Amino acid sequence: MRTQPIRPPLLSALAAGVATLLAPMLAAAQFTLAPLPYPADALEPHIDRTTMEIHHGRHHAAYVNNLNGQVKNFPDLANLSLEAMQGQISKFNTAVRNNGGGHYNHDLFWKLMAPAGQRGAPGEALAADIARTFGSLEDMKKRFDQAALGRFGSGWAWLIVTPDKKLAITSTPNQDNPLMDLPEITRGTPILGLDVWEHAYYLKYQNKRGEYATNWWNVVNWNEVTRRYDEAMK
Repeated sequence: MRTQPIRPPLLSALAAGVATLLAPMLAAAQFTLAPLPYPADALEPHIDRTTMEIHHGRHHAAYVNNLNGQVKNFPDLANLSLEAMQGQISKFNTAVRNNGGGHYNHDLFWKLMAPAGQRGAPGEALAADIARTFGSLEDMKKRFDQAALGRFGSGWAWLIVTPDKKLAITSTPNQDNPLMDLPEITRGTPILGLDVWEHAYYLKYQNKRGEYATNWWNVVNWNEVTRRYDEAMK
């Protein structure tokens, strides 16, 4: 007995059914955890290897996994870049805000640090703007540290380029960031950010957030900060 060939309409229906079944899985894989851009021990002695491994491999990974878990509730997320999501975060629920912000913040944070020999110095235009805005690089660091230490509980300190192309220092709670379209946020493009959640420093510094913030300047990737500044000023 000969088997009847599958007719084109039936093939289309089967393909559509498979696509429907696969869509949630494909959407759930929209956001991924990139590897660290350097070995986990590359920032020692200022940030230890164990902290980096736990911070990236557990905390950041959890934000990515939890964000992907929200794609089924908000299919629009699958069509948004991580950065574009921040500017529309008010459309979504708290889980997307926390985990989408956490993913963006950490993805940026790793790039804003670098091993010895790869950190550079503020570019000419950035250095001049820092001096004009804050008085000096050291004065900017002091203001930035004040924002980091003054953030009650968990959060971030930021150096941003505002929409009117000026430098400013701000801070945000939890995993919020200056790109988010929220009324309580000072908006701008982040060019430098420091994570002041305890999981970022507690293994090495215990409760000494100030010591962590001071030592962190030794690993800042000024090449990346300058690149981001130049891009934001266009």
